Amino acid sequence: MDTFSQILNGFDVVMQPMNLFYVFIGCFVGTVIGVLPGLGPAAAVALLLPLTFGLDHTGALIMIAGIYYGAMYGGSTTSILMNIPGEAASVITCFDGYEMAKKGRAGAALAISAIGSFIAGTIGIILLSLIALPLADFAIQFGPAEYFTLMLFALMTMSSLTGKSLAKGIISLLLGLMIATVGIDLQTGRLRYTMGLISLHEGVPFLAVVVGIFALGEVFENIENFVKGGIERVRIKGKIWLTREEWRRSVKPIFRGGLIGFIVGVLPGAGGIIASMLSYGLEKKISNRPEEFGKGAIEGVAGPESANNGSSSGAMVPLLTLGVPGSGTTAVILGAFIMYGIQPGPGLFRNHPDIVWGLIDSMYLGNLILLFLNLPLIGIFVRILYIPNGILLPLILGISSIGVYTLRGSMADLYIALLFGVLGYIFRKVSIPTAPLVLALVIGKPMEQSFRQAMTISGSNPTIFVRSYISVTLLILALLSIVVPMILERRKKFIPTGSNLGL
Repeated sequence: MDTFSQILNGFDVVMQPMNLFYVFIGCFVGTVIGVLPGLGPAAAVALLLPLTFGLDHTGALIMIAGIYYGAMYGGSTTSILMNIPGEAASVITCFDGYEMAKKGRAGAALAISAIGSFIAGTIGIILLSLIALPLADFAIQFGPAEYFTLMLFALMTMSSLTGKSLAKGIISLLLGLMIATVGIDLQTGRLRYTMGLISLHEGVPFLAVVVGIFALGEVFENIENFVKGGIERVRIKGKIWLTREEWRRSVKPIFRGGLIGFIVGVLPGAGGIIASMLSYGLEKKISNRPEEFGKGAIEGVAGPESANNGSSSGAMVPLLTLGVPGSGTTAVILGAFIMYGIQPGPGLFRNHPDIVWGLIDSMYLGNLILLFLNLPLIGIFVRILYIPNGILLPLILGISSIGVYTLRGSMADLYIALLFGVLGYIFRKVSIPTAPLVLALVIGKPMEQSFRQAMTISGSNPTIFVRSYISVTLLILALLSIVVPMILERRKKFIPTGSNLGL
């Protein structure tokens, strides 16, 4: 009953006219940004974060949540129409979505993507509403040692599950941890690795890093592709709506994908791409038509897209209850919380109930708004992709530069963004994942603080990290997150070539 009353109070907050306006603006702008090639939800939130300055904290976070959901919805459009994932988790959608487009069923693929996202997102938000408070009560048991092991587990999960190479994931993660040490040491008050630059006394600006890596890195790669010969476009043919057979084949994958996405999203560091991969693999294994996957199977769009959006709700659980981001985008949102002076975690539900429940309930309305936006406006959003690259890419560069400069009014931040844009481009060329770097950058400082606080409490006795069942469990999970992928990779070497045992 307490949860139900809190949900009702949250609707009182979000139904205020200005907050409703923020929901709509966030959803609309996020969808438009998500449609743009290469710009995913993390870049969308990072780019538009300065627009929320000056708003009240509740309205600002509601708008950010709308941008997040909108970008998740819009990211599938370029995957289906151009074979270019709008964001990382939409990679799986390319496998069958683009093949459907080439067969003239782009409208059906876009429609099932929007419907699946709505259903899975609603499932995820309901689960978030029901288990958020119990998880918050459990999170009160976390002390410095438990928080350190939790963050260690999140980092190990990210490094082992992102990309094909464990070594490359660890490189990205370690680089993020190194960047997080720049600035004033909170324990001693001394400057670390600032190279004498005043602009680095408060650390490397988070917004400059994420805009550089996600937005500018993608722009540089698109410039390269444009120089090499441009991008193939596929126009929508036929009606947008689905046939009865296509809908029948999509219903179960949507619900399975939504549940898989939420469960995976709750795990810190897993993210939508892992959820999408698991959903795609499951649908292929249990399908009566496995040979159609990769050739235009609608289940290959419905399942992964549902898992992708279900994971976005799941990723909010550790963010709100533990203060630990569950994905690269929620890492950016965590940075927004901190910039507003709000610390997510167990105390959030007690200290800021209007903000947290208003945010959660805004997702219900945002999910409904996005369904009505995406279905009738698909044709309009596709026209954005027809803007000449000579106009589109400078426009993205301009928006990125304005967003970074507005935060602190520092030219140094623009240079930092440019530096990380080059780094993001290099990462893409050598297939090094960027998500571990962003997650490590956000978690680095609190992880270091938790470790040093735990060691201070215990008198430098490291056994403090194995004194509670929570810490021991998290350490075991962190170890398994490294060992299990290595074992699975070794087993693949013994699978005969041509066997149909998975993806």
